[in-house]
Amino acid sequence: MKPIFFFFFLFFTATIQAQNQTENVIIITTDGFRWQEVFTGIDQTIASDKRFNQNDSEYLFKKYWSDDLIERRKKLLPFIWTTIASNGQIYGNRNLGNKVDVSNPYWFSYPGYSEIMCGYVDTAINVNKYKHNPNTNVMEFLNQQKNLKNKVAAFGAWDAFNKILNDKRSKIPVVTAYNACGGDHPSANEKLINSMLKDSYRPFDDEECLDVFTHHEAMEYLKNKKPKVLYISYGETDEWSHHREYKFYADAAHQVDAWIKEIWDFIQSDPQYKNKTTLLITTDHGRGDVVKEKWTSHGRDVEGSYQIWFAVMGPNIVPSGEMTDNDQLYQKQFAQTIAKILGYTFTAEHPVAEQIKSVIK
Repeated sequence: MKPIFFFFFLFFTATIQAQNQTENVIIITTDGFRWQEVFTGIDQTIASDKRFNQNDSEYLFKKYWSDDLIERRKKLLPFIWTTIASNGQIYGNRNLGNKVDVSNPYWFSYPGYSEIMCGYVDTAINVNKYKHNPNTNVMEFLNQQKNLKNKVAAFGAWDAFNKILNDKRSKIPVVTAYNACGGDHPSANEKLINSMLKDSYRPFDDEECLDVFTHHEAMEYLKNKKPKVLYISYGETDEWSHHREYKFYADAAHQVDAWIKEIWDFIQSDPQYKNKTTLLITTDHGRGDVVKEKWTSHGRDVEGSYQIWFAVMGPNIVPSGEMTDNDQLYQKQFAQTIAKILGYTFTAEHPVAEQIKSVIK
């Protein structure tokens, strides 16, 4: 009987491992969203300040405030602090000693997104108007793998993502800003999105569209093209910060949380994705906080704007919840972590930082 039991055990173990293996990854970023709001909810001082609350502090406190920190952060980000907190991991609460930093010395968007995607700090990338990224990114690497070829795509509100992900070289579909979605054969929904996008209000000029368009473009692609690796970048949390409008900043973050829930609900309803998909959510940089009025800005002259956070949830992710270890992690570790979640080792012509080992079972 021993050989029969042994082979049954091997079969059972292999089945469980297969069930716990990620086959798809969705990477989500919300630009410049501070760790302070993630872990402590809205900031009472900023929300009370007439310079920032758009003369509507009553709205902010009614919708998002609680004297209880746990309840307050859940009011702002209900999906993150229920589903992800129960089934995934959330890193970056510096009040508990858990630190996540950018490694690049600039603390703004193009260098941050390049670090996320390349697992490497190229100090030559020192402006947001930088040329097409010369460094291989993890999405490009994954698109070269046999099982993932032509199943990788990206959507971003900001037009710089075509350069950050170097769509000319990588051949990854990258839809940004006011670019039409759907290619040469858009669906009826994509035609509608394109029409609305063309006629929409442009508060951030032509460089960046409102997040609602990026979200629905990405959802249409997810439902119909079924990518195995998808990147979605939302931008309004950064834009409304620079506009000094805390009400819109909080609302934008709350909306992104709702959209993440919509993505997860779809994933768990679809046979290709259900129990086979990992979400990784993060940001490109932090913002000021030591001097409260500097919450509107970032960069190396703004103290603390190197401080970031991330959350991750999926079938082979340890469900540890809010991470309380006194630990130091870096943005450049995300790329290799993404590759390892899918079972690959990301290699490139440049060095690649090691994975975050606590993430994967």
